[in-house]
Amino acid sequence: MSLDPARDPLDVDALLDDRKTRIVVCCGSGGVGKTTTAAALGLRAAERGRSVVVLTIDPARRLAQSMGIDSLDNVPRRVEDIKGEGELCAMMLDMKRTFDEIVEAHADRERAQAILSNPFYQSLSAGFAGTQEYMAMEKLGQLRARDDWDLIVVDTPPSRSALDFLDAPKRLGSFLDGKLIRLLMAPAKVGGRAGMKFLNVGMSMMTGALGKLLGGQLLRDVQTFVAAMDTMFGGFRKRADATYRLLQAPGTAFLVVASPERDALREAAYFVERLAADAMPLAGLVLNRVHGSGAASLSAERALAAAENLEERGIVDQEDGKIGGRSSSEAPSSETPASAAPPSSEAPGSSASTGTPPAGPEPAPAPGPAPSGAAAPSAVGASADPAVDRLTAGLLRLHAERMRLIAREQHTRDRFTALHPEVAVAEVAALPGDVHDLAGLRAIGEQLAAAHGTAGPAGAA
Repeated sequence: MSLDPARDPLDVDALLDDRKTRIVVCCGSGGVGKTTTAAALGLRAAERGRSVVVLTIDPARRLAQSMGIDSLDNVPRRVEDIKGEGELCAMMLDMKRTFDEIVEAHADRERAQAILSNPFYQSLSAGFAGTQEYMAMEKLGQLRARDDWDLIVVDTPPSRSALDFLDAPKRLGSFLDGKLIRLLMAPAKVGGRAGMKFLNVGMSMMTGALGKLLGGQLLRDVQTFVAAMDTMFGGFRKRADATYRLLQAPGTAFLVVASPERDALREAAYFVERLAADAMPLAGLVLNRVHGSGAASLSAERALAAAENLEERGIVDQEDGKIGGRSSSEAPSSETPASAAPPSSEAPGSSASTGTPPAGPEPAPAPGPAPSGAAAPSAVGASADPAVDRLTAGLLRLHAERMRLIAREQHTRDRFTALHPEVAVAEVAALPGDVHDLAGLRAIGEQLAAAHGTAGPAGAA
């Protein structure tokens, strides 16, 4: 099943072929296939002639495996076996290393060493809330400034909220510009013992409380860190603002990735609204893991009815109120037609009509139209083998469950498209397993572009 063809679908190839498109950001809630989608888009763009780098923040390293690379790190690695004239590189964000690079680039050697060896900095760079998202923005800005690639595909960090990627620079900037940081900077600004004396005289109660809360050694580490970082705080805010403006520029395209589930599409709808509020360019929605069926004409209700018929040994096939189940030991006699009509010596086609009994078992009659007075047979009749009937009934019930799942997904998609009819959509069908090589990524890219959003036989994991 696919979306209404009257709607404007997402034209993925047009997006990737447009040389004005320099950044594609794949965003959405966790576990919806952002990494696979980003990799498939990067591969398709490279094989259509673009020079592409894919930046992933997924620590599972599935991207490296699917691209035939032993491992990914903070340095772009070239992907081999690309078909076409383009180029594809991939990298995985190293949050701490990116933070270290910022320090090394914006501080002299002595001050940089003091910062890098500071215990508070080591803790901040490794696990402060929002640091990963901020460093993803930093790395994006660095890649764009190098201008070595004409397309950057970004896989945003997995998080509980899809908005963390956009909010992190502001949160970290607010922290660095906050009252606590300014308080801790006060002694450094005044200088040496005079500064500490000033702090002790003017804010003894505050520092006492901080000392109890943080511990004396941690407080000293923070003060040393702040003193060393003083000249860099403005740079953090400036770069964050510059990257934020870059995301709003016409050369950037956001793709919201979601699965056809209520929570994922609710998050996607929230993200669509946030992007619109922040004037960020939304290209469309990639709907991942959409289920379909090659036997969609068989409804869940009909499949269940047929399964019940088999499980009751053909009760629906009986005529004239007869409810006895058929079995292999109850094969029709020479006087009983295959239609199970009441026996009659004058029934057309019976052996009794000739007056000569058959020499052996009567062969099965050739299929043909049922008599006008006979009851219509069910979609599935009982076979002579009960094991085959049980297996067929089980398959019919599985089909009924699949059709109900498809109906739920369609209802969920319809709710999203009713709320956001302006959002172009591309569907990707569900796969039985994870994508593990370039062929799988290539198949997903083909499906993303096929028929401008019509689901096909392959899908993203």
